[in-house]
Amino acid sequence: MKKAMLLLVLALVAILAIGCAPATPAATEEPVATEAATEAAPEATEAPAAEVKELKIVSSLPMTGASLTQTQTIANAMQLRLEQANGEACDGSVTLTYEAWDDASAALGKWDPAVETENANKAAADDSIVAYLGTFNSGAAALSIPILNQSGPLLMISPANTAPGLTKPGKGGPDEPDKYYPSGVRNYTRVVAADDIQGAVAARFVKDELGATTVYILDDQELYGKGVADVFEATAKEIGLTVLGHEGIDTKAADYKALMTKISTSNDGKAPDAIYVGMVVDNGAAQLLKDKVAIMGDNTVVKFVGPDGIQTQAFIDGAGADVAEGVYASVGGLPFEKLPEAAQAFKTDYDAKFGGDLNEPYAVYGYEAMSVALAAIESVCASGGDPSDREAVRAAAFAIKDFEGVLGTWSFDENGDTSLSDMTFYSVQAGKYETVGQFK
Repeated sequence: MKKAMLLLVLALVAILAIGCAPATPAATEEPVATEAATEAAPEATEAPAAEVKELKIVSSLPMTGASLTQTQTIANAMQLRLEQANGEACDGSVTLTYEAWDDASAALGKWDPAVETENANKAAADDSIVAYLGTFNSGAAALSIPILNQSGPLLMISPANTAPGLTKPGKGGPDEPDKYYPSGVRNYTRVVAADDIQGAVAARFVKDELGATTVYILDDQELYGKGVADVFEATAKEIGLTVLGHEGIDTKAADYKALMTKISTSNDGKAPDAIYVGMVVDNGAAQLLKDKVAIMGDNTVVKFVGPDGIQTQAFIDGAGADVAEGVYASVGGLPFEKLPEAAQAFKTDYDAKFGGDLNEPYAVYGYEAMSVALAAIESVCASGGDPSDREAVRAAAFAIKDFEGVLGTWSFDENGDTSLSDMTFYSVQAGKYETVGQFK
């Protein structure tokens, strides 16, 4: 009996042991993840989206005063060009906005040194700005270049400045152009030919095309006006054109009748064959012409000739179409009808967007300036650089060679000047400027 009881107990223990043993998972079952393993496993995430840089391009132009008829078209053209690029660059990794800043004041009715200086300082302090398109007046550029030169340097592209001393050694004052570049690095470019070309071509035009032998020269005493007048005078003397006088005018004078009376007898008691004025329209150009005609007769009697600063509809409107009839003015580059197909397309697009029939010559230069800024940014991206790096954008612009734009195919030289050198003369006919031809 005791033996039977012992066997029964051993059997029960064996059964219990088997029931309590851990089950072995079947080969087809998935391994069971422990809580610790679940916590340690990283969650699956999507790759982060590439950062989109938000950058700005600004212009600084006189958007107040008589120059507005020119500068509004420049700003419009810049806006149009950026819109055509969909406000972006570098395959969408850069978004670009454009702001048109006014460097004029109501008090002066033209560009204001204080306002231009403020604009340059504001741009220098805003790291999102990678290009400064301007200025319109060379005197304004002389103030802003040194400020922006010490901030990056920040790239400047002018659609209109023509004073040679801003860029060309030996073509301006004794300390030009070095005084504008305290960093020792050039940051200023322009897409228009300088006055060392314009003034010289104008003197030859007055002598060879208009048949003048005597000329009286006036200027508005600004960097641009005096600069182009000085070049005109130097060339006139070289080619045998007699300069009867050269003086700066008071741009705030109510009229210039006394001045014109003096000039009317400057040629041995007679009037000169021509008067050359180095000035912008804001500085009394229309009144000067009205008083010239009143004292010395219309522009077939005494020719009235000036640079691009008076080649604007505002000058004609200010003087009156009859008074302005026969005035001559020069502008760097070719007229619209002789520019490449890209320029014709620009004019078509401009007229469609802004209305009217574009007849201001500097609008196409505004379009080209924006194109250069975009090309520089694209070049930085293509080389793997950072488009928000001002120095990289500046260097890319200066490296531009054989650029195919609305002005034709051209390059920047080491000074930031364009290789284009054509000059076109225009004459006022029936209330608007009409092309005379191209001259060297």
